[in-house]
This record gives sequence, structure tokens and C-alpha cells, in this order.
Amino acid sequence: MKLLFATANAHKAEEVRAILDGTGIELTTLLDHPELGDAPETGDTFEHNALEKAEYVFAKTGLACIADDSGIEVDALGGKPGVHSKRFSPEATAEANNALLLAKLDGVAERSARFRCVLAYVGPDGKRTVDGRCEGRIVTEPRGHEGFGYDPLFVPDEGGGRTMAELSMAEKNAISHRGRAFSRLPEILPG
Repeated sequence: MKLLFATANAHKAEEVRAILDGTGIELTTLLDHPELGDAPETGDTFEHNALEKAEYVFAKTGLACIADDSGIEVDALGGKPGVHSKRFSPEATAEANNALLLAKLDGVAERSARFRCVLAYVGPDGKRTVDGRCEGRIVTEPRGHEGFGYDPLFVPDEGGGRTMAELSMAEKNAISHRGRAFSRLPEILPG
């Protein structure tokens, strides 16, 4: 089955292709369709944003589309940055976002957090969503060089004390929020 994945994030596309390897699902992305521009993300929930992106791309192309919205929720920050994870800092870069998160948690002992991902499908037969999450905690300084975004700061409960950035892609995909959501993709695809 061919699906258009509403993302222009090359790292995310690489991860998802690895997760879906062997499933018979073939992805193209917004990188393959630059004429579409960026899909909107105006909601205040992961589900709203995932559906909005998939609906936008489906309306423009008529192609069955999937989209996700994901981020990190830190309990000591009331669930922030949440849907604003990508644009948490004014610079909206991974380095600046990570620095701001560490600054906000400076001196805070309670560092529990989770990565969340909502995956939406929109096609001629309707729209559906599934989600995935990965529980863990935020460390006090970045560790590791794999992954992207907040990965160097997040130690998953199932990661053996390593950050997401210290795990191989296969290890990360087995336990990550995105891996869990995308492993559920067949549940929302047409029969």
C-alpha cells in the first residue's frame, strides 16, 4: 500500500520507514511533494494537529495520507512543551529547545516525562487515529549522538538507563512513542 506521509522531517521519515520495513507499506513524504508546502498545525492537542495535517494533504492531493504529531510532556512543567515541543524556544532548534528545557528544570528533582505520538490516517474511506507513548525521565545534561530533538535528554523506562540518543535506531523504534504508534498503523488502514 502506498501512503503519503505528511512530514518534511527527513529524520522522522527515516525512522518511520525503518519501523514499517517489511509491512508492504510504501511512503512518500512532503519532501517528495515540495509544491504542497508545510501542512498546518494550529491545534492544542496532538490528535488535532495530526488530523489537520493529514486532512490538508489529502485535500490537496486526493492521496491516502498519514500524519503524526508528537512531542514531549514533562510533568514538572504541567505537560509542557507538549504540542509546542518543536517550537518550545524562540529559535525553534533542537539545541535551543533542549537548553530551555534544562534551564526550566534546573534544581527540579521530579523529572518524569513522556514522549507521545498521535498518528492519523485520512483517505477516501474516512479518518482514524491511534497513539503511542513512551514513559521516562529527563536527565540533567545531553547524552548520546543518535536520534534527534529531545532524544539526548530523555531516558526511557525501558532503555536500560540510556537516553534515546544512546540507543540504536532499532532499539529506539522498539520502545519509542513513534514506534508504538506506527506499529498500530494497520489498525486504522482500510481493510
